[in-house]
Parts: sequence; C-alpha cells; structure tokens
Amino acid sequence: MKRQTGPGVDRRALLMSSIGALVAARSDVPAGPLDLDSLPQQWDVDRSISNLENAYWGVMPRVVYDDYIAQTRFLNRRNTVFVRDGIPGRELTVAMERVRADLARLLQAPAEEFALARNGTEALQNLILQYGCLKPGDAVLYADLDYDEMQQAMESLRLSRGANVRKFAIPEPATTANILAAYERELRDSPPNLKLLLVTHLSNRTGVVMPVRDIIAMARARGVDTIVDAAQTIGHLDFTLADLDADFVGFSLHKWLGAPIGTGALWVRASRLKDVEPCMGSTMFPADDTRSRTSVGTINFAAALTVPAAISFHRSIGGPRKAAHLRSLRDYWVERVRDVRGMEILTPDDPARYGAVTSFRLPATKDYARAQTLARVLLEKHQVLTVARRGIARGSAIRVTPALYNTRQELDRLVAALRSEAGNFA
Repeated sequence: MKRQTGPGVDRRALLMSSIGALVAARSDVPAGPLDLDSLPQQWDVDRSISNLENAYWGVMPRVVYDDYIAQTRFLNRRNTVFVRDGIPGRELTVAMERVRADLARLLQAPAEEFALARNGTEALQNLILQYGCLKPGDAVLYADLDYDEMQQAMESLRLSRGANVRKFAIPEPATTANILAAYERELRDSPPNLKLLLVTHLSNRTGVVMPVRDIIAMARARGVDTIVDAAQTIGHLDFTLADLDADFVGFSLHKWLGAPIGTGALWVRASRLKDVEPCMGSTMFPADDTRSRTSVGTINFAAALTVPAAISFHRSIGGPRKAAHLRSLRDYWVERVRDVRGMEILTPDDPARYGAVTSFRLPATKDYARAQTLARVLLEKHQVLTVARRGIARGSAIRVTPALYNTRQELDRLVAALRSEAGNFA
C-alpha cells in the first residue's frame, strides 16, 4: 500500500513503521544460552589459515552479519530521510537512541552518559585531547603497555597543553602485586601537579589485565583523574562500568562484542562531563550532552544500528560464560607450550589478569625484527596468523589471540608450529 504524505501525516509514526519493518525482517538471534561447543559453527570464516590475530578487530557472527546487511539495505533505501529525523531540535531518531540504550543496559550506566564513536581510538583521543583540567606545567602519566595511538595522544599534550609528559614501564612478571606497586611508586614519585593518568584495561601488547579499580582509587586519593582504555574488554571480560569506578572510559565495539567495523563509544560520568571539552567546539549538540564530545562527521549508520544485534548475540552466550570460554582457549595453547625451551609467557596465571590475549617471548624475539620473522614463519610455513608486538620495555613478543570461532584443532596447529620453530629463535 502506498504511504500517504503531507501535513496531516505523523512523520514519527512513519519512521517507527519503517524501523518496525526492519526489525521484523532481521535474522533471529539464537535462543540462548548457546552451546559452547557449537560456537565455531556460528561464523563463516576462511579456515585455511588458523587466524589467531583477533585483537585487531572481531569477526561478526553470521546472525550479526545478516543484520548488518539488512541495516545497510534499510539505510540505502531510506538514506538521508532517516538521518535528518535525528537532527537536534527535531524528533530524535528512535533507532539510534536504541543503540545507546542497549549499550547502557550492557554496561549498566545511564544512556545519556554514552556517545558513539567510530572506534576506540577516536573515543579515547576525544577524552585525552579534550580533557579540560590541564594547565601549562601540569603532569600526565602513561605506561609502556598502553596502546600506541593513546601514547601518542598523551605525548601530544606536551605541545597542545604544555604538559609535562611522563612514561613508565609495567614490571615483569606482571602480577597484581607488582603492577600495583609500580603504579603506587609512580604516583608517589610524580610531581605534585600530576593531573591525568591513562590506564589500559587489557594491554594489546601482552594481554595483561590491569587492576583498574585499585589503580583509579590510588590516583583519585592523590587528586589525579584517570582515563580508562577499555578497547579490548567490552564483550571480552565480564564487567560493568560500576566495577571499574572510573569517570572516563573509551572502548571499541567492533572487537570482542562482534559489531561491524567502525563502531566504538565513550562514556563520561555525568558529574564530570564539564571536565571534557566539546569536540573541536562542536555545537551540533548542546554542551550538557555527552554526544558533543565526539566527532559530528558522517558515520556508518548501518554499522551503528547493528550494535544491538551484536549485544543480543553476546547475551545469548552470557558474559561470564563467554569470558571463561575465551580464557579456556588461551589456557589450551599456553599449557601445551610451557615446557618449550626458552618460552616466556607474558601474562600471569591469575585468571583476574588475563583473557583471550596472551603474548609469548623466545630469547631471540626480544628483538622486534626477529619477532617479525617468527610471525612470518608461523604464517607462511604453518598457516598460523599471529602478530609481533614491540614497545614492551623488556623486549618484543608475539601476540596470540584466539576468538570464539576458533577451534582447538587450530590451536593445535599453533602448538605444533611453536615446538617445531622454537629452537631457531633460542
């Protein structure tokens, strides 16, 4: 039936009708909880390579991919009619608000405290570069295991804000006691005008999970604010924002949550929003709206609208079960290579300190060029994809990251390859 248009038509009703039709056409998320042994069957992936490099971005499960295609079809049909209904001052786009609402329920914080971004890097750059409590000469602090672009953002405060930028190394072994002692020492020995600390929830370099809540408490006791990089942990570790007790958090949604590439978000506690400046003086949203703290450029709306499907799939597994299964995949390969001569596992055995991401080091791979060589040998000779990581104070390493779609047979291929090649990197 042809839709009516004109001054007597409720435009919001038309929009809701379009969204309702789209939702009805979506693929159903499997009724949970999903059987863990059947998880690899939920993905369509090329298994000619054992892809153990999943900390870069996540692969969408089939049901999320189908939703992304449906959302793309919807946006291509509705195009800017859909977007223009969301301009501030007019009717808010119901579908986009649903994304924030679903994210808020997942992380158990008010929806108005979230703003969508294109990735975790953008979200965290917004938080770091727009942190408004610095004056020339104030100090900021970060660690060697923080993400490269976040380190660069902290360093840029030297020129943009006249900050005294400090860096320190996370100790090895990275036990809870050692990590907390290092942060305690750095906070104690830093200048009294230390204002900002960057803490990474899970390091992309070694996979170590930081005791974020304890670190924030130490910093807060000294009047130091903390920005938390949770790019690797949303949909990976089982936690809520209250568990972190943070004020500023940035994260990716296209990694462990399995949303499409180009999705991320930031969160700012409402009482602290005034301490983060609007993005480049943005006036698209009012200053008391968290969304004014991110870029207002055109985003991939279809990717953003697929986030609820990714959250639904995540819930169909269950956060605690998912986190435990990811740790079990990590444990599977780690336990089978511990006895390899010269093998050094860079995450501790404490389950609170690791997830799926773990790096290892052989004596020769402390040199980044040799680490790259080993990663290349693993790929070209054994069809196992890993990645060399540098920037670790005590030397480079190889990162291994299984995901939910990986099988134990693929991990067996890694184990066999490491046993075969370790002697060449002693």
